[in-house]
Amino acid sequence: MSVDAHKETLEFQTEVRQLLQLMIHSLYSNKEIFLRELISNAADACDKLRFEALADDALYEGDNELRIRVTFDRKKRTLTVSDNGIGMSRQEVVDNIGTIARSGTRQFFESLTGDQAKDARLIGQFGVGFYSAFIVADKVTVETRRAGLGAEHGVRWQSKGEGEYTLETIERAERGTSVTLHLRKGEDEFLDDFRLRAIIRKYSDHIPLPIEMRKEGKPDGEFERVNDAQALWTRPRKEISDDEYREFYKHIAHDFEPPLAWTHNQVEGKQSYTTLFYIPSHAPFDLWDRDRRYGIKLYVRRVFIMDDAEHLMPHYLRFVRGVVDSDDLPLNVSREILQHNQLIDRIRSASVKKVLALLEKLAGKEPEKYATFWKAFGNVLKEGVAEDFGNRERIAGLLRFASTRNESDEQTVSLADYVARMKEGQDKIYYITAETPAAARHSPHLEVFRKQGIEVLLLSDRVDEWMVSHLTEFDGKPLVSVAKGDLDLGKLEDAEEKKKREQVESEFKPLLERMQQVLGERVREVRVSHRLTDSPACLVLDEHDMAVHLQKMLRQAGHELPQSQPVLEINPDNPLVAMARDMDDEQRFADLTQVLFDQALLASGGQLEDPASYVARLNGLLVGLAGKGGHA
Repeated sequence: MSVDAHKETLEFQTEVRQLLQLMIHSLYSNKEIFLRELISNAADACDKLRFEALADDALYEGDNELRIRVTFDRKKRTLTVSDNGIGMSRQEVVDNIGTIARSGTRQFFESLTGDQAKDARLIGQFGVGFYSAFIVADKVTVETRRAGLGAEHGVRWQSKGEGEYTLETIERAERGTSVTLHLRKGEDEFLDDFRLRAIIRKYSDHIPLPIEMRKEGKPDGEFERVNDAQALWTRPRKEISDDEYREFYKHIAHDFEPPLAWTHNQVEGKQSYTTLFYIPSHAPFDLWDRDRRYGIKLYVRRVFIMDDAEHLMPHYLRFVRGVVDSDDLPLNVSREILQHNQLIDRIRSASVKKVLALLEKLAGKEPEKYATFWKAFGNVLKEGVAEDFGNRERIAGLLRFASTRNESDEQTVSLADYVARMKEGQDKIYYITAETPAAARHSPHLEVFRKQGIEVLLLSDRVDEWMVSHLTEFDGKPLVSVAKGDLDLGKLEDAEEKKKREQVESEFKPLLERMQQVLGERVREVRVSHRLTDSPACLVLDEHDMAVHLQKMLRQAGHELPQSQPVLEINPDNPLVAMARDMDDEQRFADLTQVLFDQALLASGGQLEDPASYVARLNGLLVGLAGKGGHA
């Protein structure tokens, strides 16, 4: 068939234009990485062909020797990276090169600072792939044909990286893709055979496909392999250098930054498989995106199967990057088979244990690295408390919290640290949840704990309330919220204090009954508090009630929740409570009672149903106090 020479000029997506400008200026100091990125893309294309050909061998078109080639032409000042992988159709070229169709794009651009060094790191985290070619090239030409389509379906894409690109249909006999860089002035180092070989060995030696260049001194001669071309994970650990591990991570994760840690394991016996898992040093932009892809590549006997195998790692470890290579799974394994496969279940269970052991090692031996991990992924790991019952105790040991032990909001305190510091006679782990670190730290519920020097964990992440509903104990000691249920300090409260409290409760009974009458259905009970030492009042929920700040957040999101009935606790030693006790004017008493309740609600992170009435009551009380002072 003849080629329909359909040529058009299209504009880049706005985000692509921004990214191109940023990259040319921010990544120039490390410009050689463009070759790593292009080779990495070529390797992915070959992997995808190998996978699709499992179901349709005809896609190989008689050539199943997959490879990547790097060639250059000094006269034309061009450098070309080509592969005989899956290739692209015309629409795939538009989707993959003309647009950035990925989550996190808006957040990425909002994060940019204008500082070149910082932005270079951010660009690396976002992943730039193909666009890195424009760091050294003032024009890029891509020619491609998707495997399985006829030669008349070839596509040529061309751009100077300034705002638009041309797209045309061409005749292309061979499948796959070639990317030709027309180098800028001053980039002659990338027309040097020795330099190119050095870059390939530095960044891409581990890619399990041959990367070929012309034999030295024979620019038109036969090709030879430049890289080792052995899958890195199949080699013995002692033969792999840390630099090789780091470069392999950058390849599979498409990340510019080195990983924080890794674990490499080869299992032999009844079931044989190899795993290589990495902990990234930063969170990806789509960490919280429901549709994000997972980071584990699945291979069967070194043959790539899929690159987002969510069945190999639980959701709470979705930040892990790496490879699983099984000798026992069938080559035609599908996602449906993965869902109900005992081999996969065993690999997954063992993999989780390896990752948790790696994190435990980091926490114990390299606390600074673990602090970096926790800042990036702590909130994700907390999900594991609910998701992974079998490993709950291990996950709990990895959690970190802020606490009243110091004034920092940094989450550095482990549950083991807390237990080791517990006061004599203390048998519970105390915590409080709140909307912000400041709200937690300044909660009136902490007053008696501060007075007695009892440490309280401060939880202010959104996931925390849900997490502690599943984490009921650690090391045999129950976790207890200081804002819920009856406060029982057990042996920490001496008998004399307890007797005094019972006497006060008896003396204040008439006041409690009056307040209960005013508040009616708004409260379940009004009682004397032994949590408070300064504040006049606080709200206390039932042990299984949802925290007030979380109720507010869910209502704001449109959820309908049953109205909870908290307990109002009052401080008998507070001047406002003493004033209420002596107040004869029933209207003023009602106003003060309502104000005390509303203030307690605000302190708990709640929201007033009628702020205007609250302000009116408060103003009325202030005017009354001012008038009383004027007559004194």
